[in-house]
Amino acid sequence: MAQDSRLSTELQKIYWRSRRGMLELDLLLVPFTLEVYAGLSAEDRSRYRQLLDSEDQDLFAWLMRRETAAGCQPIIDRILAHNTARTGQAD
Repeated sequence: MAQDSRLSTELQKIYWRSRRGMLELDLLLVPFTLEVYAGLSAEDRSRYRQLLDSEDQDLFAWLMRRETAAGCQPIIDRILAHNTARTGQAD
């Protein structure tokens, strides 16, 4: 129960950090947070939190595959794979 409570609080914080105010980012990050974040390994949750520390323009470039995200590419790939599976769209 304490674990669930801690994750719930953490998930709420991550949810609000994932809301960037840029529609393109919100459409990728918010569903990933709500649908995938809780099931990530501790290492991947840490990577995601680190990713959220990035500037919006960097996030946009990485998520649109205009640039490679050094150190964060595995979590970027998971976000994009989740979006593809969710929307049924091919890259």
